[in-house]
Amino acid sequence: MILADKIIDLRKKNGWSQAELAEKLGVSRQSVSKWEGAQSVPDMGRVVQMSELFGVSTDYLLKDALEQPGPAAESELRDQPERTVGMEEANAFLRVKETNASHVALGVLLCILSPICLILTCGAQEFGLIPLSEAQAAGLGVMILLLMVGGAVALFVTSGLRSKPYDYLELLPIDTLYGVDGMARERREQFRPTYTRQLTVGIVLCVLSVIPVFLSLLINGEKECFAHLLAVAALLALVGIGVLLIVRAAILWGAFQRLLEEGDYSRESKSYSRNAAPFSGIYFGLVTAAFLAWGFIGDAWDRAWIIWPIASVAFGAVYGIVRALRRKDG
Repeated sequence: MILADKIIDLRKKNGWSQAELAEKLGVSRQSVSKWEGAQSVPDMGRVVQMSELFGVSTDYLLKDALEQPGPAAESELRDQPERTVGMEEANAFLRVKETNASHVALGVLLCILSPICLILTCGAQEFGLIPLSEAQAAGLGVMILLLMVGGAVALFVTSGLRSKPYDYLELLPIDTLYGVDGMARERREQFRPTYTRQLTVGIVLCVLSVIPVFLSLLINGEKECFAHLLAVAALLALVGIGVLLIVRAAILWGAFQRLLEEGDYSRESKSYSRNAAPFSGIYFGLVTAAFLAWGFIGDAWDRAWIIWPIASVAFGAVYGIVRALRRKDG
């Protein structure tokens, strides 16, 4: 094992990202990235600093023949089971995530778009645009809504089953074989422009989604008309497309973070994820129920969508605060 791989291995075993290791060593993240990519070699002072930080000898770091870290590092990691990930498994995982990203994003889009037909059929019946009774219009709208939600649920379930064999990447520490880190890092950098573009466009679409409603009010005033319902449908469509782009980009980016054990998937974060997983499932299940209840009971599909960004921000804030408090206590 060469020095670059040893730095990667020891950094991951301590649950640090490249940025966190760079901060501890007083260097830039780019420097750590170059060391791990074997593009440059740290000077002797940094090698000594890393030996003290990781609890291994300088001989272990510098001599390729020494494959086992010193006793200090072993004692820290003895109780942490690791899963070995090879190149074939890593590529299979990324292929699954590429498929799931599209399917999950489509499922979210279907959930957000599902009320549109109900809104438009009921509105068209009310304004005499279609030859249906009120019950028929409502029944047709609800039927299509349920079909779309059912299709979304099917996409979520199949995606979950497809990725089930790789759940350990989110919860357990991993030991990647030679070449896996470099492959994941290279593909992540290739995806970065797409990630930035989709995230930006998705957020902008969500922000601008209220424009059709404002335009309808500006043109038609407060009088009841079918144009207002079309504006609400356009709002939901823009939000749906925006969220689709955000979800797809986030899933693919998260796949690379899992393999690299960085960001939200560092070893420290994984311990929190194991504790938060049951809570998050219940939380977002309640959020979905609240979205549907507000839309159906309150007849407020034009406003119910706001539940999703608020709930997501609230969950992230609470999760971040809990992590910060636990880190402080630790």
